[in-house]
Amino acid sequence: MAKKFIDVMDTTFRDGFQSVFGARVLMNDFLPAVSAAKEAGINHFEFGGGARFQSLYFYLNEDAFTMMDKFREAAGKDANLQTLSRGVNTVTLDTGSRELIDMHAKLFAKHGTTTIRNFDALNDVKNLEYSAQRIKHHGLKHEVVVTMMDLPPNCVGAHDAEFYEKCLREILDSGIEFDSVCFKDASGTSSPEKVYQTIKMARRLLGDNVHLRLHTHETAGVSIACYLAALEAGADGIDLAASPVSGGTSQPDILTMLHAVKGKDYDLGGLEVDKILKYEDVLHDCLKDYFMPPEATQVSPLIPFSPMPGGALTANTQMMRDNNILDKFPAVIKAMREVVEKGGYGTSVTPVSQFYFQQAFNNVMFGSWKKIAEGYGKMVLGYFGKTPVTPSADIVELAAKQLNLEPTTAPAIDIADQDETKSIAYTKAILEKEGIEATEENIFIAAACKEKGIAYLKGEGKVMVRKNSDIIKPATKSGSNQFSVTVNGHNYNVEVADGFDNFTLKSITPAKESSQPKDEPKAVSSTGASNEITATMSAGVFKILVNIGDSVKAGQTVVILEAMKMEIPIEAGCDGEVEEILISQGQTVEDGQLLVKLK
Repeated sequence: MAKKFIDVMDTTFRDGFQSVFGARVLMNDFLPAVSAAKEAGINHFEFGGGARFQSLYFYLNEDAFTMMDKFREAAGKDANLQTLSRGVNTVTLDTGSRELIDMHAKLFAKHGTTTIRNFDALNDVKNLEYSAQRIKHHGLKHEVVVTMMDLPPNCVGAHDAEFYEKCLREILDSGIEFDSVCFKDASGTSSPEKVYQTIKMARRLLGDNVHLRLHTHETAGVSIACYLAALEAGADGIDLAASPVSGGTSQPDILTMLHAVKGKDYDLGGLEVDKILKYEDVLHDCLKDYFMPPEATQVSPLIPFSPMPGGALTANTQMMRDNNILDKFPAVIKAMREVVEKGGYGTSVTPVSQFYFQQAFNNVMFGSWKKIAEGYGKMVLGYFGKTPVTPSADIVELAAKQLNLEPTTAPAIDIADQDETKSIAYTKAILEKEGIEATEENIFIAAACKEKGIAYLKGEGKVMVRKNSDIIKPATKSGSNQFSVTVNGHNYNVEVADGFDNFTLKSITPAKESSQPKDEPKAVSSTGASNEITATMSAGVFKILVNIGDSVKAGQTVVILEAMKMEIPIEAGCDGEVEEILISQGQTVEDGQLLVKLK
C-alpha cells in the first residue's frame, strides 16, 4: 500500500528566522538558500507575514514587498508561498480598519503570495470573518486557524479538546470560506494526547477532503511527539524548518522528522535526506556570520508553565540583551504565569504573547501590577475581541483606571473603523506632508509601521542586524600586551603573555562602564522632585517632546523611550524650564542615565 503523502511547509525563512534571529535576516544573505531548497524538492514555503513584515522596516532597512517579489523569483512560479496574518491585526500588533485589512490581502496577492494562514490569538471568530472574506476576494487560498497552547497548572475553562471543538464549530457556523484548517501552537506546550484528540475531533467534523495540519515549536521539547500524534489522528500536513534555524525555539528539523517517520506509512513531501543535507549546508553558509543566541537552541522545561512562543522568546531576549537587562529574563518568564492566569486565557501567540510578556516585564521592572501595559490592558478590557474566559475583575478594574478606558464588547474591527488614525485618508495625509508618494504599498507601510515606516520611506532607516563580525569588535591595544575588547555590547580588559608563536591568555576582567560623563551625578528617578530627568530603564530614545527653553510642569511627559516594543513615557518631576537636552532620537540610553536638565 502506498504511503500517505504529508505536505511539508518549510518555515525556515519566516518562523525559523523569527524564532532564532528575531526576524532579522537580510534578504541577500538568505536568497541562495531558497534556490537550494527548491533544488532539494521543497515547493511549499512560509515566506512572509507575521514579524517578517514590520521587522524589515524596523531593523533591516528593507522593503517586505521587494523581499516577497525576489523570493517568488527564487522559489519559482509554481511554489506555494504562504504568509501569516493575525486576523483583524494582519501583520501589526494593533487592530486594523476594514480598509487596511482589505489592502493587506490585495498587496500580499500582488507580491507573490499563494496562501494566507489567518489566525486570531483570542480564537474570537468575529476577528476572522472580514479578513477571510478579503483573502478569498483577492484570489488567495485561505488557511483558517484555531490557536492552541496548554494552560498553567490548575487553570481550567479553555485550551482543551472540547474548547477547540467549540472554536472549530464556531468557524463552521460562521460561514467563513477556507481552503485548509491549521491548529497552531506557537508555544509548543500542547501535550501529544491533546493534539491527538483535537486532530481526531477536527477530522470527524471536517470529513476526509479538507486539508488539516498542525503547527508547533520545539520550545517545550514535545514537538516530534505532537507531530506523530497529529499524523496518527489524520493530519495532512506539518511545518518543519532547516538547520541552523530548526529545533529549540523553532520548528523541528526536516531531517529529524524524516528520521522519526522511518518505518511508518508517511511520505514527508517526497523529500530525500541527501538533498536536504545539501540544502542545509547552503543555509549554514548563508547564516554563518549571524549571532546565534544560546536560548534559541534550547528546550525549556519552564515553558509549559509560562507559555512563551518560540517566535517571541528570542525576539524578547535579544531586545533585553541589547538593553543590557537579559539578567531579568528568568524573573519575567516566572511572572508571566500569573499574567496568563489573570488575562482571560488568550492564546500565547502574537500579539497576545507580546501583551503577556510586556505585562510580566512591567511587573518585574516596576512592581507587581503597578503599571498596566497598554496592549495587555486593552486586551482584558475587550478592545482586541472576546477573551476565551473572563479576565480577573481586579485586573480589568486596574486597566480601566490606568488606561482611562471603559470595558467594551464592541467588535474590534468596528472600533478600528471609528479610529480616524486607522483610515487610508489619514495615512495619505501624512505621506503628502512628508513628500512621500502615496502608493498603496507606501500607505500600508506607513499605516503598519508608523514612525519607523515613515523613516524607512524617507531613507532614514537603520540596519540593526546581529552579526558576529559586528558583535565581536576588533580589539584595541592599550599597552604592550593589554587589549580592550567589546563582546556582545560589554567591554572587557584582556591581558595576554607573549609566546613563541602564539599568545597565552593571562586575564579577562570586565571593564568599568559608565553611562554618562563622570562629572555628571546620577539622578535617582524621573519622577522625583528633581530638576534632572533620567531614564527609568535601558531603552532607545523614541521621541523627544520638548526643546531647550520650553516650560514644563511636574508630571508632563518630556521624553518617550522604547523598549520591548513598548513606549515608556518619562515625566518631569517638578516644574521648570528645559536647560539642557543630553540625548538624541534613536540613541540607546541606560537605566538612570541623565536625559534632560531643568532650571
